[in-house]
Amino acid sequence: MRVFLTGATGYVGHELLKQLLLAGYEARCLVREGSAGKLPGGHGLEIVTGDVTDADSLQGKMVGCDVVINLVGIIKEIPSQRVTFERLHYEASKNVIDAAVGDGVERFLQMSALGVRAEARACYHRTKYQAEEYLKQSRLAFTIFRPSIIFGSKDQSINMMSRIMKLSPVFPVIGNGKNKWQPVAVENVVQGFVAALNNPKAENKTYEVGGPQAMEYDQVLNVIADVLGKKIIKIHQPISLMKPIVAIMEKFTFSPLNLDQLIMLGEDNVCDEKPFFSDFGITPIGFKEGISSYM
Repeated sequence: MRVFLTGATGYVGHELLKQLLLAGYEARCLVREGSAGKLPGGHGLEIVTGDVTDADSLQGKMVGCDVVINLVGIIKEIPSQRVTFERLHYEASKNVIDAAVGDGVERFLQMSALGVRAEARACYHRTKYQAEEYLKQSRLAFTIFRPSIIFGSKDQSINMMSRIMKLSPVFPVIGNGKNKWQPVAVENVVQGFVAALNNPKAENKTYEVGGPQAMEYDQVLNVIADVLGKKIIKIHQPISLMKPIVAIMEKFTFSPLNLDQLIMLGEDNVCDEKPFFSDFGITPIGFKEGISSYM
C-alpha cells in the first residue's frame, strides 16, 4: 500500500513516517522545496515537492497512492506571512482533498483536534471543523482523528512546561487550573493512523483521541513536577486579566501565547477515548508513565 503523507516534517508526522516505513508501507511525502533533509531516511520513502496552500502544485502528485494522510496544521497564526488558521487548516485541507479526488485516491485520513465544532469560540477549532465537513462531503472514504494535547519527547506544550519548572519554582498558571485535559501519547496517536489503514471498521468514522486519564490542569502540572523531582508554587492568573496583554503580545512572532490558545486554556479538553483504543487494539499509555520515559 502506498500512502501519500502531508506534514511529515512536523512532530507527529515525523513519528508517523517512521512507523509507516517500519510497518512496510510505501510513503510518498509532500515537502516544500528545501525541506527534504528534515525527513528520516528509510526503504519505501519517496519525496515530492509541493505546497498544500498551492492547489496547482498538488496536481498529479497523488497518482498511484491508495490513501492520503493529511497532518498539516498550526497552533499559532502569523498573518504577516500569510500563516493563518483559515489558510492552513481549511483552505490547505480543501486543496489536498480536491487533489486526492482528482488523482483517483479512495481513502483519506485527516488530523483534526478535540473540541472542534461549528460554534467554537477559537478560530483554531472552527477552521479544523470546516475541514472535517468538507472531507465528509467529498466522495472519499474518510477517517478523522481528533486528538487532545499530544505529548512526547519533542512536543511543544508539555516540554515547555517542564523547561519552565527547571528554571524556576514559581509556575504561572493562566486560569484557575480546574479546566480538564486528557493528554495522549504521540505513540498512541500514530498507532491509530497506522491501524486505520487496513481497518474497514474505521471508514467514515470520527474518533476522539485522549489518554486514559482526564486531569485538571493543576494536576497535569503536579505530575510533571513529580517526574522532574521539583517542588513548584503555582500562581494563578485570571484569563480576563491576561486577555489584553496577550492581545498585544500576539502581534509579535516571538510571543509564546495567542488569543486562540487563551480561549482553549479556559475550556475542558476531554473525551470518551474507549472507542479509539478498542477499535484499533491499542494499549493506552498513561501520562505519568509516558513522560517518565523521556523526562
